[in-house]
Amino acid sequence: MRRLTVALTLLATLAAGAHSGSRALSADHGTDAGHRGTNILVVGIDSRAGLSAAEKRRLHVGGKGCDCTDVMMLVHLSADGDRASIVSIPRDSYVQYPLPGPPRFGKINGAYAIGGGPLAVRTVEQVTGLHVDHYLETGFTGFEQTVDNLGGATVCTDRPLRDEGSGLDVPAGVHHTDGNQTLRYVRARKITNRPGDLGRVRRQQRTVNDLLARLTAGGALSSPLSTARTARTLLKTVRTDDWTDLDDLVRIGWALGRLRAERTEFATVPIRLFDHRVPGVGSTLVWHEARAAALWDALAEDRPITGDPRIQPVPETPADTNPAGVKLRVDEPAVAAALTRNGFKVTPRPAPAVRPPGPPVITYAPAREADAATLAAALPGARLHPAPDHDQTFDVTVGTTPVRVRTVTYDRNKADGAPVTADTLRCPTTPHPARPTG
Repeated sequence: MRRLTVALTLLATLAAGAHSGSRALSADHGTDAGHRGTNILVVGIDSRAGLSAAEKRRLHVGGKGCDCTDVMMLVHLSADGDRASIVSIPRDSYVQYPLPGPPRFGKINGAYAIGGGPLAVRTVEQVTGLHVDHYLETGFTGFEQTVDNLGGATVCTDRPLRDEGSGLDVPAGVHHTDGNQTLRYVRARKITNRPGDLGRVRRQQRTVNDLLARLTAGGALSSPLSTARTARTLLKTVRTDDWTDLDDLVRIGWALGRLRAERTEFATVPIRLFDHRVPGVGSTLVWHEARAAALWDALAEDRPITGDPRIQPVPETPADTNPAGVKLRVDEPAVAAALTRNGFKVTPRPAPAVRPPGPPVITYAPAREADAATLAAALPGARLHPAPDHDQTFDVTVGTTPVRVRTVTYDRNKADGAPVTADTLRCPTTPHPARPTG
C-alpha cells in the first residue's frame, strides 16, 4: 500500500532534504485538466523544522534549511494516458516572481519562501506558460522508511561518488541502497569533479525511474482498487492543494502504472548560463530561451519531448567533454589556431625535424581517454597514443597527411539533462550492496 506513496513522494523529496510544513493553499485554480493533458507540480521543501538532533545526524542534514523548494518537478500526463513527461526545474533557475509592484527577480526556489505553495505554482505557470492542474508538496522525513519499505533502490555510477555535504560515499558500479544511502545519493550537490545541480537532478530522475519500475512490477498500480488503497496512504504523507482529491490521485497513479518505459520521458530545463552572478542573489542558472520555450510548447501541445531537435539539437560533431578543459601542445600553427577556435587550450611547440607519415598523432596520459576522444573528434583520422607517465597536457604531432579540423560541440545540457526515455536511464540488473556510509 505504501508503494504509490514512495513513487510520488520521491518525485517531491529526492533532492529536497526537506520537511513539509503545514501550509494551506488557496483554491484559485480550476479542477478540470485541459484536453491536452494534465500537469502536476511536485515540490520538496528544504527545512529542518521538526527534526531532532539525532535525526539530523542520521540523515546527514545538519545544515540550516531555507524554507524554500529544493526540488521541483513538473509531471505532464498526456491526454490519452499513454505518455508521461517529467521535467526537472533546477532550484537555482533565475526567474521573475509574479508579484505586484516593481519587477522582482530571484531563484525559483525562493518563490515558496516568499508566498508558499500558491506563489510557487504561479511562478511556474508564469515562466512556463503552462497551467498547473495539481500540486503535491512533501518532505523527506518519510523518505528513509518508504525506500526501505520498498526493499531499497538501485543506483549506478561509472566512477566513485563522494560528497561531504550529503555524506555520500559510493564506489563505482551498480549498488542496492537502503533509504539512508539513497537519500544521500539524490541530495549530493558537491560531488568531486561533477559538482552542480544538473548531475544531482539526473540522479534523482534515475532513482525515480527505478522505483516507478518497481511499483509497476510489484502490482501496486495494477488496478483501480489497488491504486486507490495506496492513494489513501499517500494522503498521510503528501500535502495537496485544495483542487486535488483522492479521485485525482487515483487517476494519476493509475495512469503511471500503465505506462511503458519507452513512453516515460525525463528531462531538465535547458540552461544557457550556468553561473550567472546576480548581486544579492548569488550564482544562478539562466534558461536557454529558445530551447526552454520549445520544451514548454511541446508539453502545451501534448507532444513528446524526446527526439525534438528544437529542445535538444543534434550537433554534427558532438563532444562528451568540454574542450575548454583540455590543454594541448601543437606543433603546426594552422592546426593550433583551428583547435584554439574550437575552444581547446593550445600552446605551440616546435615541429619535429621529420614529420611522421600519415595522420596526426595524439599522445596523452592513459587516464584521459574521455578528453582524448573529444580531441580525436576534432581531428578525424588522428591516431591515439596513450603513454604511461605522460603529463596532463596532450601533445599533437602533425604528420604528412593534410589535417582537417572539425568543429566539435560540447553541450552540458546533453550530458546531464537531455530528454531521454526511462529505458535508457535504467541501471544494469546486477546490483551489489553499497559500502556503508556511516
